[in-house]
This record gives sequence, C-alpha cells and structure tokens, in this order.
Amino acid sequence: MALETIPFDAADYLGDEVAQSEFLAEAFETGDAAFIANALGVVARARGMSGVAREAGVTREALYRSLSEQGDPKLSTILGVLRGLGIKLSAKPISAPDREAS
Repeated sequence: MALETIPFDAADYLGDEVAQSEFLAEAFETGDAAFIANALGVVARARGMSGVAREAGVTREALYRSLSEQGDPKLSTILGVLRGLGIKLSAKPISAPDREAS
C-alpha cells in the first residue's frame, strides 16, 4: 500500500502576528537570502497575498514569483512587503563592542 501524503504549508500554522514576526526573526537570523524571501512569502500567504501585494505596490503574481524559493526580490519589494505586514526592519551589531578596553 502506497503512503499518501498531503502538502505542508507553514502559512497554515502562523495565525497570529506574534508567530509571524518570530518566524521572520528566525529567518533573518540565518542570513540566508533565499530562506528570508521564502519566509516572507509564507507570512504573506498567512496574511493574504493579495492584500500584501497591494500594500507592497506589486502584483500578486509578481510577489509570488519574487518570494518563491527561486526568487530574488529587490530591496524595495522586501521593504514594501514588510510595510504591508506591519513589520519594522531593524539593525543590530553582530557582536557587542568590547567596552572594557579603556
């Protein structure tokens, strides 16, 4: 008897903004551009791709393409998606400077 599987979509399990922002934070921590783009796509699907695309100023189809595993979104697209998701991008140093050397 063949094993039957069903497709998995993480978007189905990211029902609230806290889970979505934690998911994105983990993706950004990896530093992997493809993974980050894919994670943005997962969260956009969880929120509703059409609305996020409208807020980002791109078509839904273009957003699906650029946030796919093969996509390479422009920074302006990423910033538009984050704005549409209501998420702020911030920067922090990789390691704290040595403050004891005085």
